[in-house]
Amino acid sequence: MFQQRTHSPRHRRPFLTRTLGLAAALALPGRAAWAQQGKPAIRIGVVDGWADSVATTQLAAAVIRSKLGHPVELVSVAAGLMWQGVARGDLDATLAAWLPVTHGAYMANFKDKVQVLGVNYAGAKIGLIVPDYVKATSLADLNGLRADFDNRIVGIDAGAGIMRKTEEAIKAYGLEMRLQSSSGPAMSAELDRAYRANKPIVVTGWIPHWMFSKYKLHFLADPKNVYGAEENVHSVVHPGLGSKAPAVVALLSRLSWRPEEIGSVMLAIEGGTKPEAAAEKWMHDNPERVASWLAP
Repeated sequence: MFQQRTHSPRHRRPFLTRTLGLAAALALPGRAAWAQQGKPAIRIGVVDGWADSVATTQLAAAVIRSKLGHPVELVSVAAGLMWQGVARGDLDATLAAWLPVTHGAYMANFKDKVQVLGVNYAGAKIGLIVPDYVKATSLADLNGLRADFDNRIVGIDAGAGIMRKTEEAIKAYGLEMRLQSSSGPAMSAELDRAYRANKPIVVTGWIPHWMFSKYKLHFLADPKNVYGAEENVHSVVHPGLGSKAPAVVALLSRLSWRPEEIGSVMLAIEGGTKPEAAAEKWMHDNPERVASWLAP
């Protein structure tokens, strides 16, 4: 997303923790107080720079707190630690598992230690993205235009699934361009600056993402299918969550939303609304949808 999936730099600290390493994150103060409220706290791993991960996780947290009465702890982690945390039981869940391609390596490593509940967003896609005013239409066009792009592809977190795929694409297409690691917010900030100046830029990107609501963009064709076909974003839990909080597992098994729904929350967050507030507003504005996830 993943990876990712991003929002602007001013929203880089919406959660209780940053990516400190899982053990350090879970050791932060406050967990004892949550446990004293009667129901166990639900710990959900989220990749702080991925807009879809932020929106979906905040919505799930709002529903779990409001409708099921569990405290929720959001733990900001990198993708690898997210999967490792769920597999070990340090985290109860993540709603940011891109399968079968982007997180395929993680799934292969941890498939016997996690439980995949189902799809929370269908039709996700990763690849290289350019503004509509850029001449390139395919990855095969990039070498001929590489000077226009300063010989670089603007990426996100080093080690992210989409970054590994882009390294593969560079080899497969013989691209004489370097992949620049940054972060989700840094990538979107560079895209914004280039777009406003009408300058060519190519970035690693994905759907769902708020930038498709804000800018006119398109994916570069990938005739060698390095990035794979459309994917789905899954909710994945530690197997022990079923006995710890069966109602939460039932909810996460049903929770899914459409492009326009997640898009509205992501765009609100990008526009300055706090992530928690954007998710809670959507929850209150869509009671029938929420009820359908809670129904037995």
